[in-house]
Amino acid sequence: MPYFVAVFEMVDREKDKEILDVHIDFLNQNIEKGNIYAKGPFMDHTGGLVIYKMDSFDEAHALAQSDPVIVEGTRKMMFKQWKSTFPE
Repeated sequence: MPYFVAVFEMVDREKDKEILDVHIDFLNQNIEKGNIYAKGPFMDHTGGLVIYKMDSFDEAHALAQSDPVIVEGTRKMMFKQWKSTFPE
């Protein structure tokens, strides 16, 4: 199954703090569904990274676009397909 990476860059820190719990719940729900391979914040607090494991670019991109940080405009996103070199 292919991997896709979203790099979320902070654009509104104050509003982001208000929706952080909703964002984390969204990510955790998708981990439980098997849609997210890895996630985590950048140590300089400028955003974070999510690696999706889904069937298609369009499906993964749509999920990333529905993340509350994108819907609420607190972060902007760069989205790309990614190839893991780790053994499955």
